[in-house]
Amino acid sequence: MGEKVVAGAVDPADRQRYRQKLKECLEGLERLLGEKRFDRPRNLMGLEIELNLLGSDGMPRMLNAEVLERIASRDFQTELAMFNLEVNIAPHRLAGRVLDRLAEELRTGLAYAHRKANEVDAGIAMIGILPTLTARDLVSANLSAVDRYTLLNDQIVAARGEDFVLDIEGVERLTCTSSSIAPEAACTSVQLHLQVTPVRFAAVWNAAQAVAGPQIAMGANAPFLFGRELWRESRPPLFQQSIDTRPPELQAQGVRPRTWFGERWIDSARDLFEENLRYFPPLLPRVDDESPLDVLDRGGVPSLAELVLHNGTVYRWNRPVYAVADGVPHLRVENRVLPAGPTVTDVVANAAFFYGLVRALAEQPRPVWTRLPFEAADRNFGAACRYGIDARLEWPRRGRFGGTELVPAVSLVRDELLPLAAAGLDAWGVEPADRDRYLGVIEERCARRTNGAAWQAATYHRARESGLDRQEALAATTRRYCELMHLGEPVHTWPVGLLEPAASLR
Repeated sequence: MGEKVVAGAVDPADRQRYRQKLKECLEGLERLLGEKRFDRPRNLMGLEIELNLLGSDGMPRMLNAEVLERIASRDFQTELAMFNLEVNIAPHRLAGRVLDRLAEELRTGLAYAHRKANEVDAGIAMIGILPTLTARDLVSANLSAVDRYTLLNDQIVAARGEDFVLDIEGVERLTCTSSSIAPEAACTSVQLHLQVTPVRFAAVWNAAQAVAGPQIAMGANAPFLFGRELWRESRPPLFQQSIDTRPPELQAQGVRPRTWFGERWIDSARDLFEENLRYFPPLLPRVDDESPLDVLDRGGVPSLAELVLHNGTVYRWNRPVYAVADGVPHLRVENRVLPAGPTVTDVVANAAFFYGLVRALAEQPRPVWTRLPFEAADRNFGAACRYGIDARLEWPRRGRFGGTELVPAVSLVRDELLPLAAAGLDAWGVEPADRDRYLGVIEERCARRTNGAAWQAATYHRARESGLDRQEALAATTRRYCELMHLGEPVHTWPVGLLEPAASLR
């Protein structure tokens, strides 16, 4: 969830000082861009995965402090709720056998964390939303004991001024309210980072926005929330509604939500940081002692602490990131579209698809965003969230007449996007064996029209047909999912249905 913050009272003067510092930070960013002070091209990628803790019964366990104490590694951190963890993988150069190396690191780290969780009768699951979560699990008392989360909850609740309303209509409809932001913790995601130079940033971000719909269509893995079957990827509507600072009146006026797809293609990284300052009031107005402009005048590199902190409270699906490493500033695109899981192989396949596709699209002589309206990219994202691998997506027509057409996601990915992703991975210098192995996973999902969400829904319905009630079927589906997840074969190979006896997390 970002930078470390110490809880405390916030007064109007804090907000005024913070707003002024944000303007200074933006000016500092503009100077850094103008002076070409950013890191050289290094082709670096990074990855974070949010995880769930649950017991052998498939129910959530509020034990992240105990599990983290046993793991004792800086690679694992708290997340918003006590049933969440996050694992961070060190940056890798996109070349050679990077995908296999990434998969091996993930398997090793997650297996170790799972063994440590077993010591307190828990296990680790990678899944977009844990099907067995209930509204009783997602309350403020179950937020992690971290100052940042406490302050963030307090500020979002104060800005909202009333309970948060969840109203999601999909296969079924869910309506409920919450007095805190705790329901957001149900969303567990994979974040893919790509370090880029300023001159390439806009093209990479635009490409990432254009492929958000196909990403979700292929990778959807969150069909259930609070016992209801909703969208194939229910995280985006849940995320938006569970931290929405806008009461209904501001929503009716068209005020932008803090969980935001965006509204236009960009020309520079500055566009996104400037929009964040212009549209979104500060939530965590903590002022740093550093004067960014003075640091620049002395030839140094400012941390732009206020800009970084504010940027972390605007939840774009493709977020711009400014950071300093070894005294040198750099920019990253943080892709936040994908749910966690189902398996390490699936996660790495999703990453291969993203990194290859973005590279290829960003370097096209006639970029896709010059032919695809931004509103169509936004609609694609929504359609993919609702219908998953069965979605139909808008895409530019081939040929000289232009325009867009509505095509099945599986056809678009198989016929057009997978070849582009392969070419992009070749351009990165990824070994053909890695390229073919992991893009082959995406191809098989298309061939079998299945992904994590499709498997969860089919297995749940089989369980209901066998005579289990709703909660029993969700728990049994979760247990079976966890068994197959730990076996490690990609989700397109999973048999639909339950096996007896019920699977154990151990």
